[in-house]
Amino acid sequence: MNCPYKNSDSVDVSEQWFAVRTRSNREATVTTALAGKGLDVWFPRYSAPRPRSEASGKAAFPGYVFCRLDVTRRMPVLTTPGVVGFVSSGRNPLAIDQSEITSLRLVMESLLPVRPHPFLNAGDAVKISEGPLTGAEGYVVRSNVDRLVVCITLLQRSVCVAVESHWLKRTNRIAA
Repeated sequence: MNCPYKNSDSVDVSEQWFAVRTRSNREATVTTALAGKGLDVWFPRYSAPRPRSEASGKAAFPGYVFCRLDVTRRMPVLTTPGVVGFVSSGRNPLAIDQSEITSLRLVMESLLPVRPHPFLNAGDAVKISEGPLTGAEGYVVRSNVDRLVVCITLLQRSVCVAVESHWLKRTNRIAA
């Protein structure tokens, strides 16, 4: 779904993309305020069944908006009502790679169905929450575009099965 953002052709090389944390359900308000300050800001949303009052879609990353700026000039962002801060390591905001933002924009602005998905890595313990294998537990072996292969240990042997990624929920179990 298209989102309001400043689309400048001239890119300042000192400007990078950062994730800005917002108060709960304040992403749209923060986006409008930051754009009003002349900043390049993006609030990715996706289409989902929703009440009529939520006409623009749901937040793809609840609690976050993306902003491109020179990090040495971040005070206008930090003083914006609804902003909690930057995603940081200590006091240093962490920049997001331009290629990740470009890829995310391609996905979000495509006509393909998009929905949030938990971030899973190979080795993560998961439990299947939907489909014919509901309740089975295992580990993510590898992931690709549309499926995850999960290894389920049985009698000290493993069996692997391809499952739909949206069936999986991360668990706290430690990988073997």
